[in-house]
Amino acid sequence: MLDGGIELEPARGLSPVRNSSKAGSIDELVNEQLAHFQINPDSELGCGLAKVAQNLYLCQGGIDEVWKMAQASMRELDRSDRIALFNAKKFISFQIAKILDNFQNSFRKSYQELGESGATHAARCTYPIIDNVTALFSATPVIARTATYTFACAEWIADAFQGKEFMLQIYSRLLNPTSISLANHIVDLECGPYAGEYMAWNYNSGMAAIDGTLSHVLGHEDVMIASRNIYGGAHQLIHDWFAKPSNLNIGVEQYDGFGAEDFMACWREAKTKYADRLANGKQAYLYIESPCNPHGYVLDVPALCKAAHAEGIRVIIDATVGTPVLQQPMQHPDPECRPDFMIHSYTKDLTGTGSVIAGGVIARNEDMFIPKGMPGWENTMFWNVYYIKGAFLSADSAYEVLQGMRTLNLRMINKCINTEILAKYFGAHPGIRVNCNALPESPNFELKEKLLSHGLPAPLFTFDMGSIPKDCFQRFFDSLEPAYSHQISLGQTNTIVSCPGLTTHSELSEEDQKKGHIYPTTVRISLGCENPKDLITHFAAAAKLAIDPVVPGFSDQLMKEEDVDRLIKETYMKRHELYVDSLLS
Repeated sequence: MLDGGIELEPARGLSPVRNSSKAGSIDELVNEQLAHFQINPDSELGCGLAKVAQNLYLCQGGIDEVWKMAQASMRELDRSDRIALFNAKKFISFQIAKILDNFQNSFRKSYQELGESGATHAARCTYPIIDNVTALFSATPVIARTATYTFACAEWIADAFQGKEFMLQIYSRLLNPTSISLANHIVDLECGPYAGEYMAWNYNSGMAAIDGTLSHVLGHEDVMIASRNIYGGAHQLIHDWFAKPSNLNIGVEQYDGFGAEDFMACWREAKTKYADRLANGKQAYLYIESPCNPHGYVLDVPALCKAAHAEGIRVIIDATVGTPVLQQPMQHPDPECRPDFMIHSYTKDLTGTGSVIAGGVIARNEDMFIPKGMPGWENTMFWNVYYIKGAFLSADSAYEVLQGMRTLNLRMINKCINTEILAKYFGAHPGIRVNCNALPESPNFELKEKLLSHGLPAPLFTFDMGSIPKDCFQRFFDSLEPAYSHQISLGQTNTIVSCPGLTTHSELSEEDQKKGHIYPTTVRISLGCENPKDLITHFAAAAKLAIDPVVPGFSDQLMKEEDVDRLIKETYMKRHELYVDSLLS
């Protein structure tokens, strides 16, 4: 501890020789810095630089003290004091930036006086440190469209390669400021009061995020228990790559159902089947998706996590469809009821526009990153997968996801209400079987009410029209444009339909499709933000056009217009009232 209560070690972190410094005081740190850059401390310029450096070292020590005090007392402060502290820190940030901005005049002059030719200046472009200071105050995260970064000095960049200096991002394949902004934001949304315990890494697609997670945790001949209700691409990756004998040869068992008892029944059988593997130290994992693709059903995630953890099994969840608006499994007060890894395809509802491909993974800090050389570092996702595989998210894509997320809450409320309306409209027809937990008769209704915010359904479900001939169904399906977009995705502002048995889940065997309630006449619908009356009107017209000539009177059994109007009004009024009540509470 130095005079004034400032500790030396935090200040030493600012030194260009931080790892080899022998300084025992701030003054000695200053002298080391001047000597490192061969500045005469007795010269007029040396004296000026020494004053600046001394104050910077003292400032760093003070900032470290503020951080320690904030960690100790932040939650004890009332809201008014938290507001005051936030704005005081905000202004200090501006003051520090203003000092840097003021310093740029002399810095630029030094740069200009180097006497280099115009050709050299043109080749190098502007010197980035000089012109980027004001970018700190962009109201949206700056798009850091760069492959590499200017670094400070030899010891700092050496620390960066060991994961001990995050300010130096080295190379955008590893870290990028825009991507880090997105990672921090999704952790705040998903983890809430526990955000400090979690980190995220962003990938260039949802499938890359799934692959990165599985590649991180799975070892040769490990065992995976997977819900049958998962995205077809994940099913294919697990079965056709990780379970392939020439790859990792993992054992895979699937189960049906929503609760922990269904998983445990499957696990008991798996323990017998793979007894030799487990006895030899192979690990088991549970992979789930909730709400599920394609039916939108909800699994009892807290109960599944608790049961799996009691068996020493780690849990991976794809939470793409629910988004943090409908569920926050990482915020369960009991850590044993939280999944270990959460995957998002940002492409879907989080962005909402269908204009970017991106994914992300959230997990506890110790699973995601530990500086190189510290115990357990080699078992973290960053060093094990992210650092070496190259599936990073570009700055432009990260920015687009961030912009889309600004309207996430409004979009999801609208889409979920439309889901309830359309599910009830389709379900009123005797020839249409609806798989949607918005309907009280659904076997998944109670779990939806218990686990999803405001009791809203996920904006994804299926309906089956097996009562009509297949060729008639296909003509009807092909008549659903433009109200229902023929696209292979979900989570956009426009309503999208597809036949999962022919598209997203076509890699499943016919037997697995049937077990998953997917048939040739099953339609997956991802609701958008349109006027539901327009969707209903088009559906009725398409049925009259394509189905009635083969199945006379089919469209006559659809809900009448006055009943549709009543359904829309009542659903919107009820759901918005519940939503407003939740805001006020």
